Amino acid sequence: MADQVAVTASADSASSTDSASSTDTASSTDTAAEGDQRYRLRSVERALDALELLAAAGQGGMTLTELADRLAVAKSSAFALLHTLAARGYAAESGKRLDRRYRLGITLAKLGDAAEQQSPLVSMAMPVLESVTDATGLTSRLVVPDGAYAVAVARVDAPGTVRFASYLGAREYPHCTSAGKALLAALPPERARTLAVEAGLPPRTPRTITDPDALTRDLELSAARGYAIDDEEDCEGVFCVGAAVYDRSGQCVAALSGTGLKLNRPTWRVDELGVAIRAAADQVTLALGGRPFAERTAISREDNRG
Repeated sequence: MADQVAVTASADSASSTDSASSTDTASSTDTAAEGDQRYRLRSVERALDALELLAAAGQGGMTLTELADRLAVAKSSAFALLHTLAARGYAAESGKRLDRRYRLGITLAKLGDAAEQQSPLVSMAMPVLESVTDATGLTSRLVVPDGAYAVAVARVDAPGTVRFASYLGAREYPHCTSAGKALLAALPPERARTLAVEAGLPPRTPRTITDPDALTRDLELSAARGYAIDDEEDCEGVFCVGAAVYDRSGQCVAALSGTGLKLNRPTWRVDELGVAIRAAADQVTLALGGRPFAERTAISREDNRG
């Protein structure tokens, strides 16, 4: 899981007929792209860029100068943008003049709650996440694919003093998290490899899988057993198990994961938790009209025999 561990009070991711046809296709693609750009407002995009930068800055926030530099705009433009966002509650400021810093505003939390309530996937998954955390003591998450990356959209924290600082909506590398690997394992091997390489395979810890061939083998094992394991591959001392969620069309639309401290947890216990997460993912799959792991596996075996 793309998390950092913190302990409370500090605790808690491209012949002539043929040529003419090719030219026409390129031309139509360019025209479509230009049409898309025509309806995008640069001022709105800049405001959204500012919000994403403030989110990435963490609790410390950013100064006016830092934000202006990152947006490549004049300080006066950055100030007007921040002043507008703050007036509507999308940004918050603290400190005096030269020491003033900007952070995300509480209005975004309200919008996040509303977005969560409007998402049928999240609303279906939340009771399951709560049940997983109650039964296992793990922090549970719902993760969806976003291009080559994985993005957490819901989370239930485990009880106790340990919190995993995982930000909802943030892109995560799929190669080193159990949920990300579960999403990749649900894809055809070549497609999974392409997406993993596109996102990048940076070493997060000494145990991170950074070789595409080794990752392919790990994904094959994950697909066969129905759950993926992050064994201190994203954060030292932390393990995570994840399983894919499917809809009625048979497409993987999300993954559930559970995260905890590795400590001296034996391999058999990690596998036991993996089976529990797989069963939880099956619950959401069934709610979406999809087939659970055992049924998908049986169908796959029949197809291979045929």
